[in-house]
Amino acid sequence: MIRFPNLGIVLSHVGRSFSVFGFEIAFYGIAVAIGMAAGVLMAMHVAKVSGHDPELVFDFAIWALVLSVIGARIYYVVFSWDYYKDHLTEIFNLRAGGLAIYGGVIGGILTGIVFSKVRKADPLELLDMAAPGMVLGQAIGRWGNFFNREAFGGYTNGLLAMQLPMEAVRQNEITEQMMENAAEIDGIRFIQVHPTFLYESLWNLGVLLILLLVVHRGLKKFNGEILLLYILGYSAGRFWIEALRTDQLILGGTGLPVSRVLAAGACAVSAVIGAAALIRNRNKKID
Repeated sequence: MIRFPNLGIVLSHVGRSFSVFGFEIAFYGIAVAIGMAAGVLMAMHVAKVSGHDPELVFDFAIWALVLSVIGARIYYVVFSWDYYKDHLTEIFNLRAGGLAIYGGVIGGILTGIVFSKVRKADPLELLDMAAPGMVLGQAIGRWGNFFNREAFGGYTNGLLAMQLPMEAVRQNEITEQMMENAAEIDGIRFIQVHPTFLYESLWNLGVLLILLLVVHRGLKKFNGEILLLYILGYSAGRFWIEALRTDQLILGGTGLPVSRVLAAGACAVSAVIGAAALIRNRNKKID
């Protein structure tokens, strides 16, 4: 059961998986797969609107999807090494979750750079076409966290507050404040939390709308602009949303959440590069 008490929504039977001929298929994986497929179709659409060959984007996507998943898993494992060093076989158990989106983004960008060199394409132009698909895929894929009862924030009584059975979540992610405000309903103890997966999904859809507005209205001024807008928009959202979560990956012994540090850096770098590119283009026109 998953409840949204302040919205009056009660979802009585939200499974984590279903069985086909005895094989368990996780809804987490289905959400990620749907996000990938939707992202590819969006990227191909952007390519067509931009006057480029959608097949080039499709060919890139085949490589990018595989290598992005590998990158997302490597990122997660590296920053959760205290656990995986004693459970090496679990590194390959993707069905249990554990994909870090930033690792996937890094993997996708690196794949785009290498792919462009092989196919003699402009990497920034290619990644501009891919960026709307990447953020759409992330918006959909985040719902995998909903089915897994993970990636939630601390206690809240806001409009979108979500209640989860205490026994259905990882116990190390339950804070004292959650325990103090736990509710018992029909004999089941519930914690009430920020649905940060939902916040990020909605934020990403907002970023997608901005990117599509730039694409469809021909507002792009230089190659790489859509990519920079994507990085800036996504990282800005991730910076504040990550502060709410109770399952953060920590950077070494610093106590700092990896994703917040990376988000802040990505915001700053993309803003500086974007501003410099706009100024350079403006000066060219003046000259």
